[in-house]
Amino acid sequence: MRIGVLGAGQLGRMLALAGYPLAKTFTFYDMSGNPSAGVGEVIIDKEGSNLDEFLARVDVVTYEFEHLPVAIAERIAESKPVHPVPRALQVCQNREAEKTLFGNLGIPTPQWRMADSADALRQAAERLGCPVVAKSNTEGYDGKGQAVLRSPEDAEQAWNAIGHDRLMVEKFVEFTREVSIIAVRGTDGDVAFYPIAENVHHEGILRYSIAPAPSLSRELEEKADGYIRALLNELDYVGVLALELFETADGLVANEMAPRVHNSGHWTMEGAMTSQFENHIRAVAGHPLGNTAARGLSCMVNIIGEHGEINRILELPYAHLHLYAKEERPGRKLGHVNVLADSYEELKWRVRNVAQFLPGSPELDCSLTRSAV
Repeated sequence: MRIGVLGAGQLGRMLALAGYPLAKTFTFYDMSGNPSAGVGEVIIDKEGSNLDEFLARVDVVTYEFEHLPVAIAERIAESKPVHPVPRALQVCQNREAEKTLFGNLGIPTPQWRMADSADALRQAAERLGCPVVAKSNTEGYDGKGQAVLRSPEDAEQAWNAIGHDRLMVEKFVEFTREVSIIAVRGTDGDVAFYPIAENVHHEGILRYSIAPAPSLSRELEEKADGYIRALLNELDYVGVLALELFETADGLVANEMAPRVHNSGHWTMEGAMTSQFENHIRAVAGHPLGNTAARGLSCMVNIIGEHGEINRILELPYAHLHLYAKEERPGRKLGHVNVLADSYEELKWRVRNVAQFLPGSPELDCSLTRSAV
């Protein structure tokens, strides 16, 4: 089977590496002019004039990044199967549409309002009660296009800083930690869930994902399973979907979803029986889904900006290094390390050992470091 991928970044690279053992071939369609996949065939088409060439080379199409023209996905869907469906892409590009869908499906979210001016932002902050988080309604990721308002008087500064004509304003959520669940749905409607991961962000970028999340109740896990299953079924979804959540004193609150393989699921490459990447390929190719059970305890450590002391990491018997063949640049995701252990205490110390060789890695601040597990 010839699989086409919209986008040509590290997620596409890892999809291809997971698909080659299943005898799949890959063609990437890049509209950025700066592909970094480094594998398969890449068609660079900044103007959108070579889409027919791409379509002639593929049997089914998926995507590794949601910030691409929905019209392109809809056009492709007229002649080739597209997984996930373009509607999933459309919803995830628009925070208002996403939060509305969550509400319709009974998935809890922060209180929110929309604002189309600095004055409307100030009024929303007053009505919701500060602090609030203002986010661009579209095109935001990795903390970009966001601002925190400590008082309504911050509205004009936040509006100018974000520079977007429509903002979602969310009441700040008092949460104990951030978690995410990743699930996969096949063409036959079969659904499989990965264990929930605990995520640690620094300056808007994911730095650590621990899986399975420590001390998570079975009740909350079942709630998360139900939320993501509802999304999968509502969208007639095929492939991997990620749902980011806040754990609060009153339960789980949804932040956002991503219609693709996800950074917080990279731990599955060594930490699960079947990686999220292989399961996405299985799903879009119409194969049975693989086992999503954890092999033990894992933590994914992102490599951001600088590669650091790679050889020192390679000396560690419990560390699995994945590099994306990218040049160093501040804030850029260059790779990740999957750390395995038999206990959470052991995992905590092993992660710290890895992080010391990665410049700029923040201190591991999570449930493991705040309480005994």
